[in-house]
Amino acid sequence: MSVRHFLTVPDLSKAEVEAVLTQAVVWKARPLGSVLAGKTVALVFGKPSTRTRVSFSVGVHQLGGMPLHLSEQELQMRKSESIEDTARVLSRYVDAIVIRTFAQKDVEDLAAHASIPVINALTDDDHPCQALTDVFTIRERFPDAVGRKIVYLGDGNNVAASLAEACALTGVDLCLSVPEGCDLPPGKMASIDALAQKHGTRAWVERDPEAAVAGASALYTDVWISMGQAHDPAKVEALRPYQLNSALLAKARPDAIVLHCLPAHRGDEITDEVMDGAQSAVFDQAENRLHVQKALMAFLIGEPGA
Repeated sequence: MSVRHFLTVPDLSKAEVEAVLTQAVVWKARPLGSVLAGKTVALVFGKPSTRTRVSFSVGVHQLGGMPLHLSEQELQMRKSESIEDTARVLSRYVDAIVIRTFAQKDVEDLAAHASIPVINALTDDDHPCQALTDVFTIRERFPDAVGRKIVYLGDGNNVAASLAEACALTGVDLCLSVPEGCDLPPGKMASIDALAQKHGTRAWVERDPEAAVAGASALYTDVWISMGQAHDPAKVEALRPYQLNSALLAKARPDAIVLHCLPAHRGDEITDEVMDGAQSAVFDQAENRLHVQKALMAFLIGEPGA
């Protein structure tokens, strides 16, 4: 069987995404399994992490495997050893690699030279595991999610890019409400448009946040300054009208939910009353990282029925 990697959402077909999401429901109801019995998963971290580190660690353990934590500072990768050679060596020791780092190219190079599955747990360009979880959470709240409108507010970052791809694949319309200068890269937006057209969904940009949220079933936001970026006062000022607050939430559907991938900068992109309010699904969303990633690992590494 050929080795499968998960570096961006479109690395899975629509049918495969549906299979993973269906299996995640099973793992949420029945947490323990033996899919990864006798297997070791290397968890390579170049960025600090709470949800990614804990959810993947617990997930590997609950599936019967062993998580092996490796910080990039501990490895010789990029220092005295190339990424390519690191990939070849790790492939001889472990059964899969989960990596959270900065450059998407580093993950692509690692996967190109690994003979085991590589899972992108976050780069500056993409956050595909989060995106699958977002769709799972939306469907949990709205079983009739197909055709509903989701609005992403704020900076067009890695979370927005992967969310748009996941929505396009699963029948959800996504409106990106971002100020000028905070758009997704043109090439990424073009590929999202093509994916949406292929699957009969819509992805578009609306500058006016109040117009954007009208009729929305979910409002999603993320930090304005991503990890590793320098603080930019002008960017923050441009993003202030896109803050997810109670006034903006009131303009969406009455049953709309609030999403945030965390960590949140309360008082900036989201307010306390919204994040802690009755319409917030933020902490359900955080929990669901565990269940969806277990389903993803079962699909890529183990036997889903085990």
